[in-house]
Amino acid sequence: MHSTIEETPVMQKTRELCQTVLDQPSMKSIRQRIDAFLDDEETRAQYDDLVSKGQALQQKQQNAEELNDAEIAAFEKHRDTLLSNPVARGYLDAQEELHQLQHSIQKFVNKTLELGRLPSEEELESGGGGCGGSGGGCGCH
Repeated sequence: MHSTIEETPVMQKTRELCQTVLDQPSMKSIRQRIDAFLDDEETRAQYDDLVSKGQALQQKQQNAEELNDAEIAAFEKHRDTLLSNPVARGYLDAQEELHQLQHSIQKFVNKTLELGRLPSEEELESGGGGCGGSGGGCGCH
């Protein structure tokens, strides 16, 4: 099998970074929670149903249609039931952990590219992710 990605030093280090991420104990836990969700058809169906109901309510709002209290209460009850399911809760928490990890990595890389050097802790903590602090920006948001 021939890869179309050129094996540059940057790609080699990117692969090392990815392997380091995968080797973290927290990643094993995240993967287990995601797999548990994917293997649980009932929980997935419950999740999909909630997403569909949420989208339908959002569509009604966008069409300036009034949402009645019964619709909102039914959605909230469905959401609360889903969140009380440990498999669903684990999945949602794992997704959030992955999102935070991705955001941290992207922020560090973006800030490095912006500055042309490794950022300090203060530079990483200031601003909104390293996409042009002086009104510029990369348009990634």
